[in-house]
Amino acid sequence: MTELFEFGRRVLGEQPFSVLLGTELEVLEEGKAVLALAVREELKQQHGFVHGGVVSYLADNALTYAGGSVLGDSVTSEYKINYLRPAKGEKLVARASVLSSGKRQAVCQCQVVAIADGGERVVAVAQGTITKVE
Repeated sequence: MTELFEFGRRVLGEQPFSVLLGTELEVLEEGKAVLALAVREELKQQHGFVHGGVVSYLADNALTYAGGSVLGDSVTSEYKINYLRPAKGEKLVARASVLSSGKRQAVCQCQVVAIADGGERVVAVAQGTITKVE
């Protein structure tokens, strides 16, 4: 495991909300991050889909991890999410990458997929601006 990946795992472990949800860091490389979350009943809304807030959290965190991989300590300054279909399955995976970066900010994109029965479907897409903490 790389130093960057180990740093990312430590940071995730210091986020109480991420720990509560059971989020796992699968990939952290320069310009790229993948976060995953096992779907549990407590994360669903009344129709049996994963709550939009959970999907949004996962996209937001993945965007910030991707941006932070090129900027260092960072936070989300803005992001937009489009829900494409209900999030149903055993696991959600957010794959984010950096589109463009400078000294202080990075614009990143993310796809959130739901994994069910060995296949996956894109359930949401997001784009955000990540800003270096100074």
